[in-house]
Amino acid sequence: MNNSSTLPNRWDDTTAASMTEPEKLQYRSNLLGSDMRVTNYGGGNTSAKIEMNDPLSRKKTTVLWVKGSGGDIGSMGLDGFSTLYLDKLNQLLPLYRGLEFEDEMVAYLPHCTFNLNSRAASIDTPLHAYLPYLHVDHLHPDAVIAIAASKNSKQLTEDIFNGEIGWLPWRRPGFQLGMDLHKIATENPHLKGVVLESHGLFTWADDCKDCYLLSLDIINKAQNWLEQQSVGKAAFGGELFKTLPDDKRQQVVSSLMPLIRGKTSEKQRQIGHFNASDEVLQLVNSKDLDRLAKLGTSCPDHFLRTKIRPFVVNYNPETDNLDEVIESLDKSLADYRDDYAGYYNRCKRDNSPAMRDPNPVIYLIPGVGMLSFAKDKATARIAGEFYVNAINVMRGADSVSEYVGLPEQEAFDIEYWLLEEAKLQRMPKPKSLAGHIALVTGAAGGIGLATAKRLAKEGANIVLMDIDEDALQTAQANMNNEFGKDCASSIKMDVTNEDDVIRAVKHCAVAFGGLDIVVSNAGIASSAPLEETTLALWNKNQSILSTGYFLVAREAFSLLKQQDMGGNMVFIASKNGLVASANASAYCVAKAAEIQLARCVALEGAPLGIRSNVVNPDAVLRGSKIWTGKWKEERASAYKMSTDDLEEHYRQRSMLKLNVFPEDIAEAIYFFASDASSKSTGNILNVDAGHAPSFTR
Repeated sequence: MNNSSTLPNRWDDTTAASMTEPEKLQYRSNLLGSDMRVTNYGGGNTSAKIEMNDPLSRKKTTVLWVKGSGGDIGSMGLDGFSTLYLDKLNQLLPLYRGLEFEDEMVAYLPHCTFNLNSRAASIDTPLHAYLPYLHVDHLHPDAVIAIAASKNSKQLTEDIFNGEIGWLPWRRPGFQLGMDLHKIATENPHLKGVVLESHGLFTWADDCKDCYLLSLDIINKAQNWLEQQSVGKAAFGGELFKTLPDDKRQQVVSSLMPLIRGKTSEKQRQIGHFNASDEVLQLVNSKDLDRLAKLGTSCPDHFLRTKIRPFVVNYNPETDNLDEVIESLDKSLADYRDDYAGYYNRCKRDNSPAMRDPNPVIYLIPGVGMLSFAKDKATARIAGEFYVNAINVMRGADSVSEYVGLPEQEAFDIEYWLLEEAKLQRMPKPKSLAGHIALVTGAAGGIGLATAKRLAKEGANIVLMDIDEDALQTAQANMNNEFGKDCASSIKMDVTNEDDVIRAVKHCAVAFGGLDIVVSNAGIASSAPLEETTLALWNKNQSILSTGYFLVAREAFSLLKQQDMGGNMVFIASKNGLVASANASAYCVAKAAEIQLARCVALEGAPLGIRSNVVNPDAVLRGSKIWTGKWKEERASAYKMSTDDLEEHYRQRSMLKLNVFPEDIAEAIYFFASDASSKSTGNILNVDAGHAPSFTR
């Protein structure tokens, strides 16, 4: 099969030859999970029944290795698998009292743990344990779910797979589904797997590689059949709108995301993600958008991430009614929340958890794309990816039959499952800046990069800005390696260029959904006696340290005001803003202006919950680009010493006899950016190891 959509066989016999059986299971799992067409992030599970020595008796026993709770088959290691004695799992069968008592069976699973493995077993464990095969894959491929979510999915399954794959009606994962799988497999030994209605695919074999190849083969059959059947058919009823040019889409997104974020962050501060993939644009521009959006998603993994239905933004790309959309946003969101509350009240059980945040997760915008909002960037991005899976399912199902969403009560029982609620309650407490978005100028090194890392350590998403593009890219790579690929974004910006600043602040909205923390740190240093200070040197200092800080403050303030969530601005000035230095008039005056600007921002921002404070560093030599050139030489010359002696000079000059490092400044910035300083605005914090002339008065 040469079709580009065909899943390739990536199994390498040479690689697998040296592996243990558990390692082969991990290898198979990682190969399958590496392709979004096979299963979505965190979705599906894989298993193997492996003969091992019991740690106490030393006798051989069969151990079920199965993906543990919360894992991702594409990225997990061996520690991602639960290990359970198969004979003990079989002893649970007589204890099962029926569908109403599914949840109590989960409490028995820890009693079956092999070798004190701390990885919690998932609710899918019985689906693997009771199948009479050594290897089982349970996957969520879009092509198979498209069949499973079709109105006549049973008949389609028979037609496509010629009887080698069975079919089961939808049932929530648990012990009963495990016994259903056992029954169909034992009564039909010719079957190689099962399609579970509205959910996904099970395949099985007695060899690890055979199971992998079988999964690929079944998925490819489904995908190729769907492609053949859809030839000449317009997806989603055909096109209603054209995609807007990229600059216009960016303008719509940068306008809407902060507003949506501000209006939906009451219960939990939101981070946004923008997706304009071909799949998304095909749906949002289609005639069937409203119909399909109302049907919701089918696969439980999809709506657990995306909510049962998306929010369709009433934007018309032909008339560009953005102002109308913004004006009606409050009512539209209120209507969505009311609809969600109605769904909750219709479906709730006597013991259901309290209603969760009723705001949308997925926003579909004709001509533009899709927005997704969640507690952090990774979750928002992954929610969007899950909805892309749902889009693929809808397109496939509608091309060969009629797409059918999961019944509302079934969807609710998954979303508000007590076991799911217990998992949510076990989640660790969020970090202090979780859900916050920080802009850092001069972020490519020194204080800026140290600050970005300090804020990211506390859970913030960072937009790095700097005029040095090469250093900026290195800094972003550094950040993403240390804190994950969703942590940071970057954009080249010259603070003296008004258009650059406007574009960069809008980038914050598109990259993460808005803005909370503004760290103005872009710097320059110059030294010259007054009579040798040229107008060009004077203007350069003013342009960067005064006008540049003003431009960033103005644009960021406007975004914070639009978002209506408060915010924090931290201006990185200098002790020279308080105390004059000889031969540095241009620098000192510009820094003094910066401090006064911060105070003005504090006055105007207070009624809006926007705080503004100043950190004054002194003599931060290490990692600082302004100390790598002429400034360092000029200061050393002023003190009549070698540049090598300058750091020790500043240490001895300080009252505490300590050097000041970028990380020390970053700590002060974090203080002002966090709730620890929630009652502080218009203030100055000197980080100089003690410099008596700089004491504020």
